[in-house]
Amino acid sequence: MALDPTAFKTIVPSRYITFTIPNLLLHLHHFNASQLRVAVLDSPAPSEPVQIAAMLVPIGRESDWYFSTEQGHLQLILNFPQLSRLFLIGNSPNSTHPTSYNPLLCTDGVASVADSSVVEENLMPLLIELIPRSAFCRTGDGLCEIPFLSYEDEVVRSLVLDRCVGEFVGEMLIEDVELESEDGGGREFRRRLRFKRMPNLVQTQIKIRPKNVDFVNMEEVEFEIVDDGVLVHPYLTPMVAGLSVIRSFLDAKIGNGIKPKALCLGVGGGALLGFLSSQLGFQVLGIEADNVVLEVARRYFGLERGNSIRLCVGDALDMIGKFATQVESNGFHGYVLENGEHLNDFDDKFDVIMVDLDATDSNIGMSAPPLAFFQKSALLAIRTLLSKDGVVIINVIPSDQTSYKLVITEFKEVFAELYEIDVGNEDNFVLIASASEIGHSPFTVKVNF
Repeated sequence: MALDPTAFKTIVPSRYITFTIPNLLLHLHHFNASQLRVAVLDSPAPSEPVQIAAMLVPIGRESDWYFSTEQGHLQLILNFPQLSRLFLIGNSPNSTHPTSYNPLLCTDGVASVADSSVVEENLMPLLIELIPRSAFCRTGDGLCEIPFLSYEDEVVRSLVLDRCVGEFVGEMLIEDVELESEDGGGREFRRRLRFKRMPNLVQTQIKIRPKNVDFVNMEEVEFEIVDDGVLVHPYLTPMVAGLSVIRSFLDAKIGNGIKPKALCLGVGGGALLGFLSSQLGFQVLGIEADNVVLEVARRYFGLERGNSIRLCVGDALDMIGKFATQVESNGFHGYVLENGEHLNDFDDKFDVIMVDLDATDSNIGMSAPPLAFFQKSALLAIRTLLSKDGVVIINVIPSDQTSYKLVITEFKEVFAELYEIDVGNEDNFVLIASASEIGHSPFTVKVNF
């Protein structure tokens, strides 16, 4: 069926359309597929005046969920709230699933981005046909302004290790990546876990290193996990730093030979659980909604369950409700999880509850945790599970400032004190709420009520 350009003359919130056309850029070395894929997404919240932009898909990354799915496209346009429509244009993918990425192989050593002026000149007639009548035009000449945005990240190349499907999280990707180091001091390697439902959000990443440094392609070398006690995910170190709020209490407990107890809501690859257990001596119970995620954590990220780490599968909100009822009656002595795990070691309340859960609704962009966690019933259950001197530490990605202020208000009604750590990446904040009054903590900022 022929493409009808009139269908694009109005903005329809959240409308997503993809189509292929004969490759207009075939004479350019980099765009060598017989067809171009064009994806058009209208913003869920279109701006006024209407502004349009286009983005070229990086050569060799056409099958990446960032660029080949509606979820990835949505995350991209949400990064530009002023846009009403975003075009993604690139070679038609040669695979329906993400593939390994090596720019040297896909461009024969030539730069991966063609001359921008030549590309824009060739694509502009197509784009002009697909913009709404209300699109912003430059004053005087009547020509529409369609800027080309560029996508840049720190990924140098990647190697897909596995693709799995979980009952709860859906499709997930495990990949090894080579990254440009943030300090410009060279390159480093990471192992990462991503979900298709929100592909731009890295769920878990850990350090890895090649067993043989003399290699050209990542497929040629085996990688091993670097267990140096360093958390590389940007918000995990601030979450651990939140323990400083109750440092005296924890030091006294450890000094008396008692292991502090932590409940981790959300396991992912298990980096936080492993750190709490191996580096800080905690007894840890982790709750994960998807059993396949736990298997991935064990197989690819080195998570090992044992006497100091117990794992269970279930919805975190449901589990804390059940746990709160149990701990108020008989404690955990003799309590057995559905997977057969005994919780005799957790016969008392928890000293810390770590919450690292992202929202499942990609339509609101990256946010964490799910809004249901801020309901009073959930916060009361969490407080019930805390020891008298305990804290809950939550990774928060607010969808907007208004919702973040509401979160603060909800905490005010349940907890004695609230502290905040700004991770400094413009996305994450760490909130530390205490069951009782503590006083000043030198590593955090107290949120005044």
